[in-house]
Amino acid sequence: MNSAIVVAAAVVERDGRVLVTRRQPGVHLAGLWEFPGGKCEPGETLPACLARELHEELAVVPVNVRELFSTTHEYAEKTVEIHFFGCDVVGEPIPQIGQDMRWVNRADLSDLDFPAADAQLIARLRRTAAP
Repeated sequence: MNSAIVVAAAVVERDGRVLVTRRQPGVHLAGLWEFPGGKCEPGETLPACLARELHEELAVVPVNVRELFSTTHEYAEKTVEIHFFGCDVVGEPIPQIGQDMRWVNRADLSDLDFPAADAQLIARLRRTAAP
């Protein structure tokens, strides 16, 4: 098995809706929806990665960060270890790299195409109260 790429992703919820973004063309799993976040740099902690990625992607700062769930998923070309963090954000999310962004009701998350690694989290979100 190849070594896993470690990822931190945010579950940001406001008024019963969850923030999701669409993966850019030209990247792994392009066009799929995802929870904002990204790959950890060598030596970077998960919370530091989450803060950096949310700043770079959406110009916001995560607060009240708590790990909700983690999973490892093997794709044909790579293995991804994703740590999902519930958090609030300071600032209004504004896409910084041209990506699509939406606030989606929990019940409607399954209507969007997400990477397979997100399936367990989406199932949890659809059947539980806000994190």
